[in-house]
Amino acid sequence: MKKTTFVLAGDSFITQRLPHNAALRALRRYLRSFSVRFTNFEILLHDFEVYPAPVSGGTWAAARPSVLEDLEYLGFNLYTWANNHTIDWNIDGLLTTMRHLDAAGVIHAGVGRNLAEASQPKYLDTPNARVAIIGVTSTINQWGIAGAQRPDVLGRPGVNPLRYQTTHYLEENDLRKLSQIVEQTDVNADRQLNEKEGFAKASGDGCFVGSIRFSVGKPGTSTVMDEKDKARLTASIKEASRQADIVLVSHHTHERKGMDKELPADFARDFARLCLDNGAAAYIGHGPHIWRGIEIYNGKPIFYSLGDFIFQNDTVERQPTEFYDLYDLGPDSSVADGIDIRSDYGKRGLDADKRVFQSALASFAIEDGKISDITLKPLSLSFNEDRGLRGRPSFAGEEEATEILEHIRALSSPYGTQIDIVNGEGIIKLS
Repeated sequence: MKKTTFVLAGDSFITQRLPHNAALRALRRYLRSFSVRFTNFEILLHDFEVYPAPVSGGTWAAARPSVLEDLEYLGFNLYTWANNHTIDWNIDGLLTTMRHLDAAGVIHAGVGRNLAEASQPKYLDTPNARVAIIGVTSTINQWGIAGAQRPDVLGRPGVNPLRYQTTHYLEENDLRKLSQIVEQTDVNADRQLNEKEGFAKASGDGCFVGSIRFSVGKPGTSTVMDEKDKARLTASIKEASRQADIVLVSHHTHERKGMDKELPADFARDFARLCLDNGAAAYIGHGPHIWRGIEIYNGKPIFYSLGDFIFQNDTVERQPTEFYDLYDLGPDSSVADGIDIRSDYGKRGLDADKRVFQSALASFAIEDGKISDITLKPLSLSFNEDRGLRGRPSFAGEEEATEILEHIRALSSPYGTQIDIVNGEGIIKLS
């Protein structure tokens, strides 16, 4: 297999057009120097002719279809869009977005009209290799999960899911006390009645507080992959490995270890290794809007989160009633009013987190099945700008580039990954 070059970007949460200025032109030249150019597309495309869902992935993500032109201008040719916002505007919003992506000739994965279609690898044919992409998310509302089609019933449009089970562990005496407290209330009444009448599957061993499971063990929390999803995704990766030269798996995951957003959940680490063990060349994580560390596993990269590429969360054009209800605002209020309250006028949340607006592009080449050294190119998303200009990407200046790379190096060090900083770029040597 001849040399094929890759550049990977994190979440493109694009809600407004990007000016084609010198900064964007520099990004375009860089991105287009690679054969395969990936981003996670974290927005829905429509003209607000669709109905919103009652809850969202945080913001009801929406943009006019023309924003896709800017990503095409930059040169992205491989997209996934299975994420926590895919169902923000119900099934019509999903299908409308799909129509716009298809009309633009975009290769996109992770969402489909049924589970089989959502799970299907998609392929990019480059001059030197055929590249497969599989998109999956573990962060999604239940009704956003694609349904399997039956001979007599249509499947349900949605995302390709990776579900997981969470168990909280307590010492035996503490678990006994918790069980006694739970028995004094009706917290489990609905679940138990549904199980008794056959409307729900029995929950299994352990002490339950509603749907939250506790068990005896060393105090702490663990998460494990759903076995059915694990089997389905493994089959997709193996299929793609037979049909393409190179396989990439894109995983949108906000799940974390405890309160630390920079640490992936247990099941996400297990899934990343599962992907590489079954033929994927790289695991591409994204979701928490900040970078997580890089692990090199059997000579292949695990990017636990690539952070953001574009983050225009605060300049979304319209929001439904439920958005305003969250902040006790009435029909005369504007999106800006809600954003101000949500962020406490820029003092909390994503608005106040500099890490959200500092990122990097990751690039490498694959030749004869071997991955070359990985290069990290730092990006600034204009943290110090006012709301209207924040979230636009450009190459970071020298001082900020060093700050970004040192942070990624610190995140990656616990995985045994060494990052050298050379001429404003991060270099991971694999040979």
